[in-house]
Amino acid sequence: MATLGSITSSCVPLTTHDLLAIGQRFGIDYRFPEAPDRSQPAPCVAHGRVMDVEVDPTLRVTHSDLDVLHAYASTSRRAAPWFLSVILEGHIQVGLGHQSFQLQAGDAFSAHFNEQTGLEVFQPAPQRLRILNVSILACTEPLSFSPISCSPINVAPPAAPVLHTWQVPQFLIHSLEAALASNWSVERQRLLWQGLALQLLAHGLPAASLESSDEEKAVSLPPGLTQRDHQRLEHLRQQLEHSPNQDYRLEQLARNAAMSPSSLRTKFHRCYGCSIFDYLRRCRLTQAQAYLRKGYSVQQTAHACGYRHATNFATAFKRAFGIAPHEVHHRH
Repeated sequence: MATLGSITSSCVPLTTHDLLAIGQRFGIDYRFPEAPDRSQPAPCVAHGRVMDVEVDPTLRVTHSDLDVLHAYASTSRRAAPWFLSVILEGHIQVGLGHQSFQLQAGDAFSAHFNEQTGLEVFQPAPQRLRILNVSILACTEPLSFSPISCSPINVAPPAAPVLHTWQVPQFLIHSLEAALASNWSVERQRLLWQGLALQLLAHGLPAASLESSDEEKAVSLPPGLTQRDHQRLEHLRQQLEHSPNQDYRLEQLARNAAMSPSSLRTKFHRCYGCSIFDYLRRCRLTQAQAYLRKGYSVQQTAHACGYRHATNFATAFKRAFGIAPHEVHHRH
């Protein structure tokens, strides 16, 4: 365990069992779409190096440089005031609520999440994946035992979960790479990473979280969308979420939203980070989980959620959640 202001670095072969143990400790659910039968030894999912810098009780920087051998997914359930991630090499998929984004080298995301709406991340394989994470943590240490102020960063989390994607300035990428290559003393490196973490927060936190806590100002629309567009899209999104088993057609959805089909496709993706039918698929599979836990058979669940063929449903379900639908059915 790292102590205040410490820097730890380790070479890690990560098996499925290792990640599950980490998940229990930090409130993360890991899933392994390519995992073999459970009776076989746990495979090595990834290997490489991880560096962890605890700047102070509320600020932590972690750099992982991994060769990902088998794809894996995670859902972070423990609440975090703010979590930033910079992709230095490789690519991932990140999602929160109804948003989902594909990110590659040079991209970053900032997220605020809680126990009800977890942060979803998928790491494809094989690939080399280099990621730098900055975590603002809730302070649990009494001030009387801390040699420095418990909360040097005065950024209040928003009232609702947020997922914000952004491009990292090239000069900051160069600074991060230079810091990773440096061989300074522990104290100098701690100061260096504190400065870089603050720069990342300044660039990566949504403007509303820095400018005002006023709920009216916290609402921002993607470029090219009017308030009326957003209201129509949100009405449509809620329809898909509440009734995903209906047989939807793009032309009818566009008429309902008073848009052309091409305009609806463009604006929906701009607003929610995925296509209409990708979102519908996720809604159907989420509904399917609930049916399976209630004891519905795989065949019944497939038909109830709008799938004509159980085999297509089973393939989509395993791709999304890493396990076959009959495993969920048997567990419950």
